[in-house]
Amino acid sequence: MICSTVYPGDRRAMAEVDALLEREGLRRDRNLDYTCALYGDDGQIAATGSCFGPTLRCLAVSSGRRGEGLLAQVVTHLIQVQYERGNCHLFLCAKEPSAKFFTGLGFYEIARVEGAMVFMENRRDGFGRWLRELEKYRSSGTSAALVMNANPFTLGHQYLAETAAARCGTLHIFLVSEEASLVPFSVRRRLAEAGTAHLANAVLHDSGPYIISRATFPSYFLPDEAAVIESHARLDLTVFVRIARALGVTERFVGEEPASLVTGLYNRVMAGALPRVGIGCTVVPRREAGGAPISASTVRQYIRQGKAEAIRELVPPAVYEYFTGPEAEPVIERIRQAENVVHY
Repeated sequence: MICSTVYPGDRRAMAEVDALLEREGLRRDRNLDYTCALYGDDGQIAATGSCFGPTLRCLAVSSGRRGEGLLAQVVTHLIQVQYERGNCHLFLCAKEPSAKFFTGLGFYEIARVEGAMVFMENRRDGFGRWLRELEKYRSSGTSAALVMNANPFTLGHQYLAETAAARCGTLHIFLVSEEASLVPFSVRRRLAEAGTAHLANAVLHDSGPYIISRATFPSYFLPDEAAVIESHARLDLTVFVRIARALGVTERFVGEEPASLVTGLYNRVMAGALPRVGIGCTVVPRREAGGAPISASTVRQYIRQGKAEAIRELVPPAVYEYFTGPEAEPVIERIRQAENVVHY
């Protein structure tokens, strides 16, 4: 058998993939950028698998063809596709009973959501090494954390960081480093550094592939169903708990979310899940300007409309200076060309 690419426009083949996944108790993820299939001698799809970013997804074998090594062929093919794309650090989520199988294919457990899934990577101690690097920033006093995308950094992000920093000895700020935002990560990080430089007890970290990434939380970047968003949120939080323990974090701060569906659901899941493992969850009301909550979506809307002056009251001086200077022109054009600048 040979693995063949299944193109999105091939409705018949995609329907067969969907039917196989459904028979095996799965559904095709909305967040995919490559799909392949193994065809049997009868012309029917016997196994399938897909990719999204550095992750392997939607892996399934027809129940009548199990034990023939078909899934191993699919995984081998997908790994080759990923390597050709330049993705060497790979991730997958497997149902708990299937985790041992993927261990035999070179994947190692990072975390598991009991009764649901196991999150794995193809590096024996990838997550462990990352945690040990983080542990260098562990302090003896009280520690808290917050996670932000800062697309771009606003006075709302600054207020959240200031509020959290005032309530703990050390504040660990994780900036989402996934390159899936309209403002590039290098710019987001620089502006976040400028906006938090006055907080002596704040430590800024890159989130890497382990916090709100295409590996742990693909729903953050592309629209999905509420049930899937909640599932991804639970996985992301399961990983976060291990990060929190490595740093001695006992409180996570989040901004109140009145508009974004995905962030609102994430906050709701977080508020229920973290206290059960001894980590507090504090929701901070949004800072307002002109009677409305400050949000990065509003800033992007103003930029898209060519109203740079309007963002002055919503962002720190360094952010305003960036977006009114020549360096920002490619980013501004990217925002103007985007179909939608509001985080769903």
